[in-house]
Amino acid sequence: MLGFPKSTEFNKRIPKGKFYENLTVSPTLKCAFVEQIKVIYWRNKLAEATLNIVAGKEVSEIEILEIRLSEDNLNEAALRQIDREIPYHILFLLEFEGLYQAWIGYKEASGGANAFKVSRYYHTDWAAEDKLPLSIDGLNLDDVYANFVRQIAGDRLSAKQDLQSSVERDILREKLRKEIAALEKRSRMERQPKKRFELYQQLQERKRELEKL
Repeated sequence: MLGFPKSTEFNKRIPKGKFYENLTVSPTLKCAFVEQIKVIYWRNKLAEATLNIVAGKEVSEIEILEIRLSEDNLNEAALRQIDREIPYHILFLLEFEGLYQAWIGYKEASGGANAFKVSRYYHTDWAAEDKLPLSIDGLNLDDVYANFVRQIAGDRLSAKQDLQSSVERDILREKLRKEIAALEKRSRMERQPKKRFELYQQLQERKRELEKL
C-alpha cells in the first residue's frame, strides 16, 4: 500500500477477535471491534530486513495496518487497544467506501522491553489512498516514524522543535483550549459580578498562555 517497496509487503489478515476475545475489555470497546470494524489487514512491515534503512534507537519496526470499517468513524479506544497488544510502532489506515484516513499515535517507551504508551493520536482527513501525505523519509526508522507523525499531524506540530517537545506543546495547547471553553461557559452562566470578574481574569490568563504557544 501507499506505494511502499514490494519488499515491505506482508498482506496478512489479523482476526479482530485477537484484540478483545479472552481479554478484559469494556463492553463499549468490544462493541467498537464487533460493530465498527469489518476486517484488519497487516499490509506492510517497515524494518531493517525489509528496507535499505537501519533500525532506530526507539523504533525497530513500523507496521502498516489497514482497518476496513462498517461506518466512517472508529472509537479511538480500539486503536489504543491494538497499539497496546502489538509492541511495535503502527501506522493505521482506516478505510470506508474507498476512502482512507491515516492515523498514527505518538508512541513512547514506557519501561520494560517493547513496552510503549500512546500519548495522543493524529489523523488526516478522508482521501483517496494515493492522496495521503505519506512517504518514507529518514536515515533510520526513528526518523521515518517521526516524519510519519509530522506528515499526518501537519501544521499542528512545529518543525522548529524535536518531535517530543512539539507533541507536548500540542497537548498543552489543546488542554488550554478546553479550559478556555469551559471558563467561557461558566462565565456566561455566572450571575454574581465578583465571581464573573474572577472567571474573566482566569480566562484572560489562559488566553495569554495559549498565545505564547
